[in-house]
Amino acid sequence: MSEKNLSARLRTSDFGSAGSRRLLRNGEIPGVIYGKGDNVHVIVNAREFNAKKSGFSESTLITLSIEGEGEHRVFVKSFQEDLLRNCIHHIDFFEVTAGHTVRTHVRIELEGMPQGCRDGGVLDQVIHEVEIECLPKDLPEVIKADVSALQLNETLRVDMLQVPATIRILTPADETVASVKAVKEEAPAPAEDAADAAAPAADAATAESK
Repeated sequence: MSEKNLSARLRTSDFGSAGSRRLLRNGEIPGVIYGKGDNVHVIVNAREFNAKKSGFSESTLITLSIEGEGEHRVFVKSFQEDLLRNCIHHIDFFEVTAGHTVRTHVRIELEGMPQGCRDGGVLDQVIHEVEIECLPKDLPEVIKADVSALQLNETLRVDMLQVPATIRILTPADETVASVKAVKEEAPAPAEDAADAAAPAADAATAESK
């Protein structure tokens, strides 16, 4: 389990879109913590969040330290981002409770070179994450899957993923995680197409000889 830290302060006034725009202009991001009692409105420093967000996923537990209020263990459930302006408008945090199971998505990381690829096939990863349920303390940052034994036209399914007994995978067991496919060869052009393609060249050669 990976756990990171982030600081914040309570948002107690200046709500609404106008207030949010003022925060953004000041280099801050409005956010809300939900999932445990009443929602808590917070303000996060934009520079700190942007510097750390590449390490945040739905399976990354964060200790959110709120000035004058204490710590909350949360996930970044989602955030609203303006890609054109490279600006995050709002963050949704989900708070977890020790001893209570959580549902979230965890990334799948493939390892190894499939035998089928050595024989000329191509590895295709169909899904990149699965939904799981477990206690916060058992939450993995990533689920690794060894695909080195996969042969041509073989498939790795969700029910073949190796996870500890403390983790329950909720994604349907028969979904394909990855497969090794044979490379399709280009079919040769039909004889009549080849003859049609050769005709202009033959006509040109006849014209030159006259």
